[in-house]
Amino acid sequence: MTSLADDSLHILALVGSLRRGSYNRMLYDAAVSLAPAGMVFAEADLRSLPLYDDDLRLEQDYPGPARELRAAIAAADGLLIVSPEYNHAVPGVLQNAIDWASRAPDQPFKGKPVAIMGASTGRLGTVRMQHGLRATLESLEAHALLKPEVMITFARESFDDRGLVDEKAREVVAAQMAAFAAWVRRFGAQ
Repeated sequence: MTSLADDSLHILALVGSLRRGSYNRMLYDAAVSLAPAGMVFAEADLRSLPLYDDDLRLEQDYPGPARELRAAIAAADGLLIVSPEYNHAVPGVLQNAIDWASRAPDQPFKGKPVAIMGASTGRLGTVRMQHGLRATLESLEAHALLKPEVMITFARESFDDRGLVDEKAREVVAAQMAAFAAWVRRFGAQ
């Protein structure tokens, strides 16, 4: 959590797409660039996590990447989750990370402020993924920011090789980042 000597908000990002040029990676980059001053971002490495296997955890303890993820979530002031929607649901890579990090004891999502955003090429954006993810986060006692929501539809029209270029989308992302900073500060004293 934020110390008295450092009033920066340390945000850990979980990006649910591994593809380097994905719309959601560009959305994450836009969120970082549009965030208020004082928000410091780091991205969790989801690529190196093995598939969740509770036998592995019980027999050998958490693998190194899972330990690192749990520690990074615990140390962050807040979490930003940026993800596409795969088959009307949370992508496997993101769900795998949540599964590794959420095991008791001391699961690090409890009390953690979280913002969610996503981009999709379809007309519903990431509404179904976000709905399912919110249910998961609620079960983990995280504090998901409700509004403003960022669900970018028809992503091919909102992004180009420079990133997120749609001005209305950029305004919503900036508004969410400002609201998220206040949300993190609200729960940061716990």
